[in-house]
Amino acid sequence: MIVREPRAYTPRAELRDVTLRDGLQLTAKTLPTELKVEVIRELLRIGVPALEIGSMARADLVPTLADTLDVVAALTPEELERCWIWVATPRHVEKAAAAGARKFQYCLSASDSHNLANVGRDTETSVAALPDAIRIAADAGGAVQLCIATAFTCPFEGLMDPRRVWGIVADPRTTGTVDVVVCDTIGQAVPTQVSELIHGLHPVIGERRIVFHGHDTWGLGVANTLAAIDAGATMVDGSLGGLGGCPFAPGASGNTSSEDLLFALRPDWLTPAAFESLVRLSEKILAELGEPNRSKAAQGARSKATAFPWVITT
Repeated sequence: MIVREPRAYTPRAELRDVTLRDGLQLTAKTLPTELKVEVIRELLRIGVPALEIGSMARADLVPTLADTLDVVAALTPEELERCWIWVATPRHVEKAAAAGARKFQYCLSASDSHNLANVGRDTETSVAALPDAIRIAADAGGAVQLCIATAFTCPFEGLMDPRRVWGIVADPRTTGTVDVVVCDTIGQAVPTQVSELIHGLHPVIGERRIVFHGHDTWGLGVANTLAAIDAGATMVDGSLGGLGGCPFAPGASGNTSSEDLLFALRPDWLTPAAFESLVRLSEKILAELGEPNRSKAAQGARSKATAFPWVITT
């Protein structure tokens, strides 16, 4: 009898690894710029389709990302085609584009309280500025994602009404964006909630892709991501080793692990050898930062069940 490896998860979605942005926001130590560039190139070499590599947030507020423009400047245009930068204002887009960035994730929050804590203005002010950000990006030959934080729950306001998210996506001022990212910022969503919110986007999303950004605070990161894919998300975010969290959202912890998501999704490019490379890279980064490895799949890869092809034996 021939035994085959499990097939890829269907419907399919591509992974965006956000280690070098969201993953670094809560770390006490900073990765050197040259190591960040090395990590980016290794992730791209392994086959990860898309990355988020930095933020235009104020350096005094998020010092671990203060070298974002230096990272951008070190990359080739071809590499930057697969790399996203977090922005919150048109000026952010302008500065990042001048350094060479072409893909921008424009972030605002569904809740005014978190938007004020995160970017210093209410949600309406962020939405009103979005058309200028889209124009600046287009003039540079770039594209903008609309990223909606606290789409499910807010640390200050509690449970969010999904109609709030649907209304932002339906607002004509957001229609120039290429994707809509919905974020479980503090990891309190459950799969049925994720499914409801994403299904409700379909009448207002147009041609834009749906991206799901989950956290594993309550242990449902992978389950919520699979629910998002089943509901229509075609890109999902993860971070190596489950690293990360939001410094302006009390209670937020690590992102859903990239290793866990990839082990579940089984994209065509993910071989056991590629998975081993990801685990080793994750271990290198976490050791540099002095952070624990929260990935269950990475821990499994270091088990003694060596008859399993995904276990690292050397």
